[in-house]
Amino acid sequence: MDITTILFYLAGLILVYVVGMILVVPLKLLVKLLMNGIAGGVFLFLFNIIGGMFNLSLAINPLNAIIVGFLGVPGVILLLVFNFIL
Repeated sequence: MDITTILFYLAGLILVYVVGMILVVPLKLLVKLLMNGIAGGVFLFLFNIIGGMFNLSLAINPLNAIIVGFLGVPGVILLLVFNFIL
């Protein structure tokens, strides 16, 4: 094998690695966003069941679920404040 052939193989491997990383990172972010959204939706559902006793409820939609999924309890408080203001 010639040295140029080895360099081309090495460059090809590096290119495959870089392209793979470019494709994997957004996929991880998308999966994390989806899992947080599902967890937020479940949390909002439970909040609506418990909050129904106190006349508190929040709409369950994708934006609210993602906000609650990322922020947790402070996200619920934020949505309640927005609900009272608006």
